[in-house]
Amino acid sequence: MAKAEIDTSPQHCSVCLDTIQDEKTLKCLHSFCSQCIESVFRVKPACPICNTYHGVYTGTQPEGTMTVTRNWQCLPGYEHCGCMIILYSFPAGTQGPEHPNPGARYNGTSRTAYLPACEEGEKVVNLLRKAFDRRLVFTIGQSATTGLNNVITWNDIHHKTNMKGGPQCFGYPDPEYLSRVQEELRIKGVTEDDE
Repeated sequence: MAKAEIDTSPQHCSVCLDTIQDEKTLKCLHSFCSQCIESVFRVKPACPICNTYHGVYTGTQPEGTMTVTRNWQCLPGYEHCGCMIILYSFPAGTQGPEHPNPGARYNGTSRTAYLPACEEGEKVVNLLRKAFDRRLVFTIGQSATTGLNNVITWNDIHHKTNMKGGPQCFGYPDPEYLSRVQEELRIKGVTEDDE
């Protein structure tokens, strides 16, 4: 039986694809050139290999408010509890340097979303609040539904904007929704464990 060989070759940085210089190892145990990972973190503080966040990611959402109210109405699939109604409101404004067209105007808007008032729904609403405070729920760009530019749009964290109609109508029932949205939030660095 042959002895197992130990790899003693130098590691390569997955950013510059060269031999690692001034090695920096992240908490996820992936290693990079110190200068390479610093340049990646200026754009997004996440490991380029596994997408684990290192620090807090802040988005480009414009100024607005998130209000949560509770209602006795039940959502299909959650007949044992009431629901939470989330109202997002944004006034009209001018795009800042972090937006696609600095100095251009955008119109105000509001959006309504629904969550079941169960234990997992409460967890999700708290994560959504954290994401909203980090400016991650909305952004300014091109609307996928209207094609208009310079408008406030959702930013890849899906919401249920109807109480009924199932997934095809952005409503309930949708038994996998709460776990899917938690995964979308995790990808943006929003978990119960982070600050």
